[in-house]
Amino acid sequence: MDYNILCQKREQLKGIYGKISKEALESFDKSFAIEYAHNSTAIEGNTLSLIQTKAVLEDGISIGGKPLREIYEVVNHNKAFEFVKKGIQEKRLLDENIVKEIHALLMENILAGGVYRNVEVRISGAKHKPPVPNEMYRQIKNFYADIQNSVYENDIEFAAWTHAEFVKIHPFVDGNGRTARMIMNYQLMASGFLPVSISKENRLEYFEVLEAYAVDGNLKPFAEMIAVLEEERLDEYIKLQA
Repeated sequence: MDYNILCQKREQLKGIYGKISKEALESFDKSFAIEYAHNSTAIEGNTLSLIQTKAVLEDGISIGGKPLREIYEVVNHNKAFEFVKKGIQEKRLLDENIVKEIHALLMENILAGGVYRNVEVRISGAKHKPPVPNEMYRQIKNFYADIQNSVYENDIEFAAWTHAEFVKIHPFVDGNGRTARMIMNYQLMASGFLPVSISKENRLEYFEVLEAYAVDGNLKPFAEMIAVLEEERLDEYIKLQA
């Protein structure tokens, strides 16, 4: 994926954004939020369908026969995404406080959020072993320092790194994946790009490219995946003005 093409499309969208009808933008944004909540929670095992997720988020309907936790997961995801969008509007730079608040919103009514783990954890089926608590604290401190002093000139790579490095550190007992996808989108939106949703159908490829970074330090496959998703979203919005 040519990063310059993505930048050109980003600028093209900026130029036409004001000409797209408010109704169309609202419809696209609402549809994305539902799809994003569905995919991000489904990747972690949530069994609500896309239609059921829509019913919960748009109509406030509780789905019979589904665990209460699954309802909370999609509701919380929507709250966290609203918080992210507000942070972008206020031009707040991603930092530890924002990350902890995102996690707390994602975990509301599920477990104590925004609290780093003090136990060892394992990622099922992965070669990578997250650091023990003492080492995790050191790595997460470095992570926030690196966020402020990015070595990536390419905004897509920087956003992908934010996700991949965070999930590699695995600072929370639960909710690391959802938080990582949120902070990646925070970085994308902060640089003028659109948020992306990784499809649950692409879960295996997604885990494999994250593993490539965690084990071998190879960010390229994951950054490429995000670049492709970003171009698809930019194209969708650009077509609205056609």
